[in-house]
Formats: sequence, structure tokens, C-alpha cells
Amino acid sequence: MLHLEENPIVAAVRTDEEFEAALVCPCNVIFMLNANVLNLENFIKKAHEQNKKVFVHVDVSEGIGKDHFGLGFIAKTGAEGIISTRMNLIRMAKDWNLKTVQRVFIMDSKSIDTAVEMIRSVKPDLIEVMPGIIPRVIKRFCERVSHPVIAGGLIESKEDMINSLEAGALAISTGKSDLWYK
Repeated sequence: MLHLEENPIVAAVRTDEEFEAALVCPCNVIFMLNANVLNLENFIKKAHEQNKKVFVHVDVSEGIGKDHFGLGFIAKTGAEGIISTRMNLIRMAKDWNLKTVQRVFIMDSKSIDTAVEMIRSVKPDLIEVMPGIIPRVIKRFCERVSHPVIAGGLIESKEDMINSLEAGALAISTGKSDLWYK
């Protein structure tokens, strides 16, 4: 689907400079954490010219409605999918044939149970578990869901990446551009 097996690193970008760096790095997938109604279409066009897939973090996008029509706008720009913590947006995105990344934050055992229930209900295409630096929790989470898991948040070294991948994550999402080349 996203060729994450070929390169399990996802470039998570917040600035225009990071986006430009992501265009030339070996990553196949870009998580847009700074999208807005004015820049999205241009960013997607540039990314596609470099054969990159783009997911828009709709929860933090500016000027793009967090509703059915906002998701339609994202689909119209050519984005492959969205990232969201919100179940309703994950469900609605499917109406627009957008791939979905359900972002979950794991803070304790109860949050694992809650996230697993949510995933079983919503059925996202991918799950991003944050923080992604706790291999024991990643392993436990992967054992309980049948969806591919991306480890994200606080990934700051090659060792962090290896540990999360060995724990069962399909891929790693990181804003540390030097890790996009590992």
C-alpha cells in the first residue's frame, strides 16, 4: 500500500524547510503536520512529483474544516490520506477513499484498552502509537490489534527506531530529518 516494508521511515514535517528536505530523502511517505488551506495543494503536487505519498494531520491543519467537506477538500488535493485522533474523522475519510492513520497516545494500561476498542470500532488503515519509544508497549499493542502500527513521537536515534521495529511496528514516524536517511 505505502511501500513501508521497503523503507519503514516516515518523514513527519512541520516546516517548509522540513518539507523540502523530505522531498529529497529516501522516505516514501510524508506526514504533513503543518498543512493549511493555502499550502496543501502545492505541497501535495511537489510530493507526488517525487513519488512521495502524503498524509495530512487534519486535527492540526489550519483553514481546513474538521468535517465531511474538509476531508473532501483534502481528497481533492490528491493526498493519500489523513492522520487523526478523532474517530469520526477516520470514519468520514473512508467516504472520500482516503487512507487513514488513527493516532493514539499511550499513557497507561487503560489507554491501551481504550485505543484497542476504538481501533476495533473504527478500523483505520494504520495506527500511529505515541510515544513510539517504548518497545514493550509497542509489542503489547501490536499483539492486540490486527492493523499495521507506526511508532511515532520522541524517536530520536537509530536505536529507538530499531527497538520499535523489532517490537512489531511496521514503520517509524519521526521529525528528526537525520533519521530519514538511516
